[in-house]
This record gives sequence, C-alpha cells and structure tokens, in this order.
Amino acid sequence: MEMRRKDLAVTDPAALDEMIRRCDCFRLAFADGSHPYIVPLSFGYVHEGEERKFYFHSAGAGRKVDLCRKLGWAGFELDNGGRIKPNAKACDFSVAYESVIGEGAIQELTDLKDKAAGLQVIMAHYSGRGDWEMPESVLKRTCVFCLTV
Repeated sequence: MEMRRKDLAVTDPAALDEMIRRCDCFRLAFADGSHPYIVPLSFGYVHEGEERKFYFHSAGAGRKVDLCRKLGWAGFELDNGGRIKPNAKACDFSVAYESVIGEGAIQELTDLKDKAAGLQVIMAHYSGRGDWEMPESVLKRTCVFCLTV
C-alpha cells in the first residue's frame, strides 16, 4: 500500500517489527460485496525473510471464517493508540499515530501441528511464552489462520 505522507513512513524493518510487537489488537478488514466488514482480533506475528505473517484464531463458524475462506485476502490495521497534540487553534489539533496498515493473503491452517504452532505464536505475543500445551480436542475445533504480507 502506498502511504501519502512518505516522510512519516517507517521503513526500517526492525523498527516496524518493534511497532507491531507493541500492538495488542489486530483489525482484519474485508470487502464483503458492497459492505465493508472489520473485526478486532488477538494475533501473533513473525517476520520470516521477506514475509511478515500474522496468525489469528476463531471458532469454527461465523462471518469472519466465511470471509477468510471465501475471499482468501484481507486488509489489516494495528495501532498503539495515539497521542493528542493540542494547539491553541482548533484546526491545528492533531494526533500522533503509530500504526501499521496493509493487506495480504489468508490461509487456513488445517494440520494440527500447524494449528498448534500458530496458536503458540499468538500466545507468545501476549504472554512471552511459546510452550503452551494445546489439547488435540481444542485444536480440532479451533480455526487458525495465517495472513501473509
């Protein structure tokens, strides 16, 4: 995606990775016919070579799952909130955002080992640990997806 204010773009891969790691909500956006659909999600993130991968999970049914399977592509947004930049003039008030916006291909993980690995990435993002037990019964009923940028 092209950024209008290129002077504000973060281009250093390590800095971008750090921005993503500070985020705690991944918003997934779909073009569902003539109506947009966006949903906030828990996520995990890995940067492998030239690819950035976001993992997210879901129950086995619902609009998000249907759109992931049907479209195989989505936009996303992550941010760290924003810092208000007050000014004496109303029109000069601003917000300093730190956000990442993009799009990518979505793949559903169906192999139990792949699903467990994706869930470990999600858990590591929030807990700092990637060694959680994943019961097979839970893996079988949980949908796990990977969005590759």
